[in-house]
Amino acid sequence: MRTYSKDLRERVVRACDEGVGTREEIARLFVVSTAWIRRLLQRRRETGSIAAKPRGGQKPPKFQGKDLDRLKTLLEAQPDATLQELLERSGVQASIMAVHRALVRLKFRRKKRRSRPASKTART
Repeated sequence: MRTYSKDLRERVVRACDEGVGTREEIARLFVVSTAWIRRLLQRRRETGSIAAKPRGGQKPPKFQGKDLDRLKTLLEAQPDATLQELLERSGVQASIMAVHRALVRLKFRRKKRRSRPASKTART
């Protein structure tokens, strides 16, 4: 979900202050929810600011720097290694999904192979 612009916030607050209409009418006019207007006005009352709250940051990736280079080396040495094998050999305390995300960042494609020959009869 995207943060509403500062300009929109200012226009909504100005409309509420000038008494242009009810909160429901202002919400329809600016295509926002009445709950958002209520929270915006509450934030202004409590903090004096209508600026958006800072967005939460993500955790840094488990595989970066030397660990990412080591993973790349392991993959080049044995390209058919499973994610679990790569995780165990890397020595990094992480999940299999962290290995997958690291491979995506390295732009390695993990193409699946058939475990048996293709059927000689076509599907009907």
